[in-house]
Amino acid sequence: VIWILQKHLERITSVGPRPTGSPENEILTVNFLLEQIEHIKADSASGPNSVTVDVQRPTGSFSIDFLGGFTSYYDRVSNIAVRLEPKAGAQHLMLANCHFDSVANSPGASDDAVSCAVMLEVLHSLANLSTPLRHGVVFLFNGAEENVLQASHGFITQHPWAKQVRAFINLEAAGVGGKEVVFQTGPENPWLVQAYVHAAKHPFASVVGQEVFQSGVIPSDTDFRIYRDFGNIPGIDLAFIENGFLYHTKYDTSDRILTDSIQRAGDNILAVLKHLVMSEELADSSEYRHGNMVFFDLLGMVVVAYPARVGTIINYMTAMATFLYLFKKCSHPSNVGGRYIKELVYATAVVILSWLVTLLTVLIIALVVSLTGRSMFWYNDFYTCIFMYGSAATGTMVLIHTLAKNLYYGVSCVCLGELYFDVSLLLWCGALVYLTANDLCSAYVPMLMVAFPLTTKLLLVREFKLRGASVKYSVLYQLGLALPYVHFMFLIWVVFEIFTPILGRSGTEIPPDVVLATLVTLATLFLSSFFLHFIYLARSTKWLLAGLGTVFTVFLVLVLCGMFFPYTADPSGPRPKRVFLQHTTRTFHGLDGQVKSRDSGLWINSFDYTGMQHITPIIPEINDTIRTSCQEDRPFCGYPWFLPVKFLVKKNWYLPAPEVFPRSPIEFQVLSKEQTKWGTVKITFEVKGPSHMSLYLRPHQGASLSSWSFGDGVPQYHLAGEYFIFYSHGLDAPAWNFWFEIQDPSGPEGIISVAISSHYFFGEDQRTVQLEDMLKRFPKWAFPSSWVSTYHMYRY
Repeated sequence: VIWILQKHLERITSVGPRPTGSPENEILTVNFLLEQIEHIKADSASGPNSVTVDVQRPTGSFSIDFLGGFTSYYDRVSNIAVRLEPKAGAQHLMLANCHFDSVANSPGASDDAVSCAVMLEVLHSLANLSTPLRHGVVFLFNGAEENVLQASHGFITQHPWAKQVRAFINLEAAGVGGKEVVFQTGPENPWLVQAYVHAAKHPFASVVGQEVFQSGVIPSDTDFRIYRDFGNIPGIDLAFIENGFLYHTKYDTSDRILTDSIQRAGDNILAVLKHLVMSEELADSSEYRHGNMVFFDLLGMVVVAYPARVGTIINYMTAMATFLYLFKKCSHPSNVGGRYIKELVYATAVVILSWLVTLLTVLIIALVVSLTGRSMFWYNDFYTCIFMYGSAATGTMVLIHTLAKNLYYGVSCVCLGELYFDVSLLLWCGALVYLTANDLCSAYVPMLMVAFPLTTKLLLVREFKLRGASVKYSVLYQLGLALPYVHFMFLIWVVFEIFTPILGRSGTEIPPDVVLATLVTLATLFLSSFFLHFIYLARSTKWLLAGLGTVFTVFLVLVLCGMFFPYTADPSGPRPKRVFLQHTTRTFHGLDGQVKSRDSGLWINSFDYTGMQHITPIIPEINDTIRTSCQEDRPFCGYPWFLPVKFLVKKNWYLPAPEVFPRSPIEFQVLSKEQTKWGTVKITFEVKGPSHMSLYLRPHQGASLSSWSFGDGVPQYHLAGEYFIFYSHGLDAPAWNFWFEIQDPSGPEGIISVAISSHYFFGEDQRTVQLEDMLKRFPKWAFPSSWVSTYHMYRY
């Protein structure tokens, strides 16, 4: 089976990048998938289940609040829907979703060809069962996910089978290989998590990941959102997360996905789907829609899951036990005049002060590193940031508590050790109560960090009072904290596994060293919390401080001397620098329709904080003298943004180059302009162009859009106060017609600026001689994703 899966994966990726609208996506990949599905259908014809295939080419539009908010329009994109059900038919369907399209310039093996290969074999396995299924399942191979979730919207809002879908599993990727993690479930419907817990052979799940992802901190989204928001159905979102450095690059190839990853994913998806289509819950999923689930795995071996309402009870019981423990101490005879309470308050103040000073110290170091041009030194070797920022955080914290012990308390004693243990317990308990009160399932983490240390302390109270920081006490104490700490460190690893690569594509405005230094410092503070009291039990910390100071100094010197280069083209572990290059021609029309200006050039975007700092020495023409600035009177600064990310990427370069002449140039015309009875101006347009275009609308001062032909008819504006409409089409799409109505009479400069950009992601129009020459000059450690584009602006 693994051999067959790998063959499927290699066949899909062998055609190269598969952007929506390309022959590679719409013809070659579609034909291959249909061919394999027909083989499966023929093999299972004599079985108790039937296979029905439908190729859908939907057209539609919707608005989404992703990337600041924009509107998406798609025309004849591709969906291959395969319905597997008992031959007697099925009223209720499970949906399994993958996407076979890829971004331009990437073979998209992990994102998401491997999931489609796995789905083919899962379909084969279920279709050949000797017993009939209880419910049906739709396998949706969608061909326009990278176009911001368009094909899934076309299926769930337009396909006749969608009305019978009761739940879904979405297969995605944010990295290349590794384990696939459950990072979103619901909304509500805890039976889905229970199904995964019961059936998955290799579980890997965390409600922490779900709440982090849904907070919007991670600049990404999946088809999960579409099925949840537009289909109102619950689901499970699974994704590969390891090695995100290669995500959406030329390195996302089939040979980098290990057979273990494919086997594990196949085992899990087959088992979970089989369980769900045989379950009672799927027939009436709304009956089981009550509350959320707390779920987490223990080192990928077993998943713990329980209803959130049960978690609330457990959390408050744990908090109550902590308060009883502290109350008992407050009511002890030795607490004369509230002595213990005062000491607890003072000690808590010392701990919080140490946190603030430590965080401030490390952030200053991160700013110094960024200002000296050494940002992202850790990108190629993550542990360098642990050695530098981690040692700085640990050393600062130990130093503050050592000073507090020597200058404020002036003594080392068991009572101080116990006091600072109580402080840690109190602070974690505060976090537990806060998260629980805000209905966050992630509150299980502070619950573990309270329950286990408290239990361990109570069991070792006699040993602690007799011997203080003895070896026996230290060993037993650490054993008692092993489970929550191992789990917490595992969560920290997942956070760094996800966020470190993201910082290499988070734009030019966010200093990644500040973000990473903050994460390292927070991890250090959290992990050290229940070990602080050892500082007050120890006789001296000078050797620890000396060691930490030495490590920090050595790594700081090495970093400032430029010994750590962020990027590498090493085949065993590439860390590419992401750059976008567009050879573009911009044309600006005046209110009279005449061309006011035109220019052409290579428009260059760096997708990380270092900008062109490391590129300029190799390609001297790309320097700060050609840095662009936003022309505020032009829609989206007057440049051909493919997606509305200008707020993330404000540093751009524009190198003059000859004009581009696409073989399929854009055709843009006004069909009509009329005054409506209700006092607005309605303008209707027609556009013919390539498979990807972006429309920008910028009403002039005092004017406002009142309605348009997109989505639900209500204009969805971007954060910048402009409107962004993302357009794509499949094969044989007609001309794009749209209209909008705008209020306010025309002024001397008109009422609105309209711009449209065309993007040529494949075929002969994707390259020019100048673009090819520039690409050859980029270093091997860079990944320049490139294409040809045009930008036309009009005023009305």
